[in-house]
Amino acid sequence: MRRPVIALDADGVLLDFHLAYAAAWQRAFGHFPDERDPQAYWPMDRWKVPRLGMFRRQRFKSEFGEFFWSSVPPVEGAVQACHRLRDAGFDLVCVSALDARFEAARLHNLRSLDFPIERVIATGNRETERSPKADVVENLRPAAFVDDYLPYFRGIPDSVHKALVLRAPNGSPNTGPELASVGSIHQNLAEFSRAWLSR
Repeated sequence: MRRPVIALDADGVLLDFHLAYAAAWQRAFGHFPDERDPQAYWPMDRWKVPRLGMFRRQRFKSEFGEFFWSSVPPVEGAVQACHRLRDAGFDLVCVSALDARFEAARLHNLRSLDFPIERVIATGNRETERSPKADVVENLRPAAFVDDYLPYFRGIPDSVHKALVLRAPNGSPNTGPELASVGSIHQNLAEFSRAWLSR
């Protein structure tokens, strides 16, 4: 019999993109940036980094290749939360708004951190009225879909439990009337797993 599936976003849910961003800055420019706002949703607001001109922007963008996407550190407690879900009988699939060419790097990243996840589906991140993840989630038919970006719930079937990870509040897009469309709200994946398994 097929095990029920839980679909999980990567950056902000499983993996700490903010720390990886700061490490990429250090590789590009030789210093780890100071922290400006630990409660900022976007990394440019969290770290004390300047706006970049064209040349320095290209230098920074060059850091976001295979090495970057295979070496993002985990969100605290996320690996353990995934093991609890897996041990409770769920298959875990990572659905990431990432370019398809980095799908294998993302899977390598998760496996190297001991996440019990055997499959990554990269959807790209083109902004439209419908979430770039909606078709994949619809095909997976998971029991729950966990993401930290409210617009990515647009078009997700009503049969799927939508769990929003709020994460950092400052500058967050996770506000407004669309919050009414989600099934539950959590500070992190560990909190979601506890709530989900205690139902």
